[in-house]
Amino acid sequence: MTQHGRLEAIWVKRFRRGVMDPVTEAELVAGSGIAGNANQGGRRQVTIIEQEQWHALMTELDAVLDPSTRRANLMLSGVRLAKTRGQILEIGACRLEVNGETKPCERMEEALPGLKHAMYPDWRGGVFAVVVRGGVVRVGDVVTLRSATGDLWEQQRGAV
Repeated sequence: MTQHGRLEAIWVKRFRRGVMDPVTEAELVAGSGIAGNANQGGRRQVTIIEQEQWHALMTELDAVLDPSTRRANLMLSGVRLAKTRGQILEIGACRLEVNGETKPCERMEEALPGLKHAMYPDWRGGVFAVVVRGGVVRVGDVVTLRSATGDLWEQQRGAV
């Protein structure tokens, strides 16, 4: 099933445990991640959250925290990320492969008591992905989530 949404926010972490700097555009580098971001390479090149889930968490916990508190790189709206391992996110000309759920850490509990526990159900802490096809992403870009099967998978990886 294909879903469509929008890129709502971008954050770059310039150094480990550093602040999340908001930007309006960022370069995604295939096999590496976000240019200038502290985390490069590996299976967790880009972290992604859902705007709707963040708002739901804040309502449940009767709190008002900036979504950058989650320490994710991208925030999407209109796309459900739960159980999307192996699926492809298209953002502008870029392609990202979802590798799994981003588990909430102790930093969430430091930010707001109860937040870590509230994020566990239904992948509410977001997902992590690798960049399959790089390029520039901008706030406002259309986001499409596609299953990664057959010919479509090969197209997304640039093999066809």
